[in-house]
Amino acid sequence: MNGSGRIRIIGGTLRNSRLDVPDLPGLRPTTDRVRETLFNWLQPVIEGSRCLDLYAGTGALGIEALSRGAAMLTFVEREPKLVAALKANLARLKVQASVVADDASRWLKGGGKPFEVVFMDPPFAAGEWEKAAALLEEGGWLSDSAWVYVESPRGTDLALPVTWLPHRQGQAGDVAYALYRRTLSDPLS
Repeated sequence: MNGSGRIRIIGGTLRNSRLDVPDLPGLRPTTDRVRETLFNWLQPVIEGSRCLDLYAGTGALGIEALSRGAAMLTFVEREPKLVAALKANLARLKVQASVVADDASRWLKGGGKPFEVVFMDPPFAAGEWEKAAALLEEGGWLSDSAWVYVESPRGTDLALPVTWLPHRQGQAGDVAYALYRRTLSDPLS
């Protein structure tokens, strides 16, 4: 996305609300089409869930989850301009959520209650998928049957935990996206 702009929430109670987006290099908000697909996949589980928007950026994924009935959301973002924009958007929309201004990897080294849904869309240049996935697993951040959404550059092979089973996936332009279901039992037994 070039220049300051706005992103539209596409479903739920906040449908058609606009999010103000600052002009920052490398910012790549998830497209409307991909968000629509993702939330169609998550529709049976999103209501009442505890969600984490890791590398929140604009916060569009997390706010979309809140709009569709998520019970609790934590946003983690280190860029001060994005944190400020996210807090302003949440206040304007009168939505309650926790915004953590910190580096995702550093924050994941702490401890907390497990999440049922995690959105993981790090800056592509940072290449933090495997590191973040390992910290999510090792830190007890995931419920036993958590859903984890991952965006990455198309054609990237990710070494994700063996407990994350692919559920659905797709591609849009240069972006690959996938939803994983965490399982602690052996799927072959």
